[in-house]
Amino acid sequence: MIFKNREDAGRRLAERLSAYANRDDVTVLGIPRGGVPVAFEIAQALNVPLDICLSRKLGVPGQEELAFGAIAADDGRFLDRQVIEAAGISEPQIEHITQKVKATLRQRAALYRGHRPPLEVSGRTIILVDDGIATGASIYAAINALQQMKPARLVVAVPVAPPSTCAWLRNGVDQLICLYEPEQFYAVGQFYERFSQVADEVVIDLLQRAGQFPLPVDSARDGNEREVSINAGNAMLQGTLSLPKDAKGIVVFAHGSGSSRHSPRNRQVAAVLQAQGIATLLFDLLTQEEEVVDLRTAVLRFDIGLLAGRLLGVTKWLKQQASTRSLPIGYFGASTGAAAALVAAAQLPGLVTVVVSRGGRPDLAAEALGKVCASVLLLVGGQDEMVISLNRQAFSRLQCRNKRLVIVPGATHLFEEPGKLEQVAQAAAEWFVQYFAPDQGSKEIPVRMSGAR
Repeated sequence: MIFKNREDAGRRLAERLSAYANRDDVTVLGIPRGGVPVAFEIAQALNVPLDICLSRKLGVPGQEELAFGAIAADDGRFLDRQVIEAAGISEPQIEHITQKVKATLRQRAALYRGHRPPLEVSGRTIILVDDGIATGASIYAAINALQQMKPARLVVAVPVAPPSTCAWLRNGVDQLICLYEPEQFYAVGQFYERFSQVADEVVIDLLQRAGQFPLPVDSARDGNEREVSINAGNAMLQGTLSLPKDAKGIVVFAHGSGSSRHSPRNRQVAAVLQAQGIATLLFDLLTQEEEVVDLRTAVLRFDIGLLAGRLLGVTKWLKQQASTRSLPIGYFGASTGAAAALVAAAQLPGLVTVVVSRGGRPDLAAEALGKVCASVLLLVGGQDEMVISLNRQAFSRLQCRNKRLVIVPGATHLFEEPGKLEQVAQAAAEWFVQYFAPDQGSKEIPVRMSGAR
């Protein structure tokens, strides 16, 4: 049996799950990322709510692809003692790796859900869905977590899994539905014609389309987002404001060249900041008319004076709003947006207290670098050699008391490698939280990132 894609697999599974259709006590949970497109088709066909169940393997130190267990949200954990003994993993190592992976799961939850709470599990029939099972460690951890929440009935539905794994998992659930149990099993992807990686923005889009995660509404103080129009002097700019309760500060995002407030990478970082109690404002540096010109000429994206002026206008707007005027302000800049952030910060020495650059071009801030008083963190991919050189030059010209250059090992310019953008988001969150707090002096911040310098 070969499935065309995950959508095809989901529709076939939905046929086997028809007994659960149109019931008000049923929820479908997809395991991100690959399980969500399958779960979406099931939820749509059954006309029931869709949510996510986060699960992640625990990798053997030095051989991270080999799992010695897995954890899920809400403290569900499975440990393979045979692998642990063979690999010589100590209990302190197990706990250290577990806590590190838990932090990653919290970041993923913030990215996918924002401030929205998970759907209720207790007393409901839960259909847990993935795009296939190999060893079963990750889904077993999810099963453990869900059982602790006391669902009325727990059903696992997958397109394909080995017979031995199915036999093992059936003992832990009320029902297991697997369309295909091949004896010759090497990898889940071998049973799909198309099995490309699922992007984070696809998961977010499917959850919103399912209707359980509504698009931003006009209610910022309760933690939801709202779309705003900002009068920045000579331009009306569009933005997305998220304001958690009792926010520690607000971070204004200055996107990179050719991008916008919808940048999936900036939105991922923003979600992590929001989870740390930091308000965020993502906005378009250019108007729609200017974007048309810039797409054709690529001129405006390098007009640092123009972009910095827009940041100044947006900062002024924030200080005029009752909900944000008392919050400490920081900037998060990417690419040319980082230069604009540093130029604007140099002009607002008593107002902008923190600047973080992701794969930025701080060198384009030129003489403004020596005037920046804010605490500055420069984050660069370890394989982005040209930008590393430019960041080092800019770093040497910064005169602020608190500054740090962090090179992320194994990352390219856009931090597209697994886990790299999560490292950036966490480092940025720690920097903002520390320097939004009063009376920090010149204390150095321990950004926890392997190989950083």
